[in-house]
Amino acid sequence: MASSKPSLREVLTSPRVWLLVALGFSSGLPLLLVGSTLSAWMTDEGINLTTIGIFTLVMMPYSLKFTWAPLLDRYALPFLGRRRGWMLLSQLGLMGALAAMGTLEPKSSPLLMASLAVLVSFLSASQDVVADAWRTDTLPPEERGFGSATFVMGYRFGLIAAGGLALFIAQFHGWPQAYWSMAALMSVGVVATLAAREPDGHAPRTFVDAVALPFREYFFRDGALLALAFLVLYKLGDAIAGGMTTPFFLQIGFTKAEIAAIAKMFGMLASLGGGLLGGVLMVKLGMRRSLYVFGALQALTNLSFLALALAGKSTPLLTLAICADNLCGGMATTAFVAFIMSLCNKRFSATQYALLSALGTLGGRVLSGASGFLAERMGWAGFFGLTVVLAIPGLVLLAFLPQDIAAPTEEPSEPSPAPAPSAAR
Repeated sequence: MASSKPSLREVLTSPRVWLLVALGFSSGLPLLLVGSTLSAWMTDEGINLTTIGIFTLVMMPYSLKFTWAPLLDRYALPFLGRRRGWMLLSQLGLMGALAAMGTLEPKSSPLLMASLAVLVSFLSASQDVVADAWRTDTLPPEERGFGSATFVMGYRFGLIAAGGLALFIAQFHGWPQAYWSMAALMSVGVVATLAAREPDGHAPRTFVDAVALPFREYFFRDGALLALAFLVLYKLGDAIAGGMTTPFFLQIGFTKAEIAAIAKMFGMLASLGGGLLGGVLMVKLGMRRSLYVFGALQALTNLSFLALALAGKSTPLLTLAICADNLCGGMATTAFVAFIMSLCNKRFSATQYALLSALGTLGGRVLSGASGFLAERMGWAGFFGLTVVLAIPGLVLLAFLPQDIAAPTEEPSEPSPAPAPSAAR
């Protein structure tokens, strides 16, 4: 049973982790095409802001994807297996839906455009669910850190394509060509899915099992509630600070152009570098030490915003703060995602990952609503000092998590019935 731990070189050259760049690209590409890029198209056509605001609701499936994740755990399509079959279907569906959006005009066909945008969101969220399950099932523990980093890197490339590249094409060739080009780029994910290996794993026996067993299996573990609390607290301070950084920069005198230039250029590079660096260091440090080190660094970088609040407008200090925040935030995100993967059982990793990742962002989303109130009452220096303190409970809680909290990497051998067709009732 025992096997030697793979070397850093073996992890960095594993085909699995680099295939995740393409799968990450395919996951990130659709998001802005029903978000800010679609809003830009509607603005271009002179559609009023009220309608544009209502259109943001088309992204709701991203927040609800855990509700149909059990279906993707339970049922397999009659081709490519339980994970790759659903990935391929969602990617081909996205190609068709994005191409169809390019044939419409938001102003003359708003309801049809909204319907297609909801379909894109649903298919994209479904692809995310199965892509997360595929990498959770496929990557051994030693590759989870670097694999998470390469997936996030590909995801960011997808965002760049759907944002900057799509706008560039629209400027010179028109919006239909922009969406048709993005539909064609979904072929990157199709090729990656066909090249991937279907992971081993038994499906839940019934749909009821697919819904109930992920909860029962998880909550029967020692320390399950502590792990949930850790997921909520680990990035809490960073999430609360993140919601107020742009208003902070503007209030101390930076222009929107200065913020965009530094945040978009240096911030993006630092975030990508931090994710990859975190993945490399995790091979040496292991999961738990990485969570400690990266989490502490993530918290301490908020002191650079505190220093900026005390010093006032300073371009070098702004650059330092943004680079440090994105670098260490990227490292912490890599470890955090790998930790969530470690908690997921292969039989229902789609459902467990969707639920645990949603809980991991819940605390930040809820409490970030109070971030403006806190900043007004405490002042910017006090506010950013508080975000450092808010990171401490998560790091303390990490010490109390059982060493065996992770799901078993091997499933007990048991026969699995042939999955029923997805259309079966």
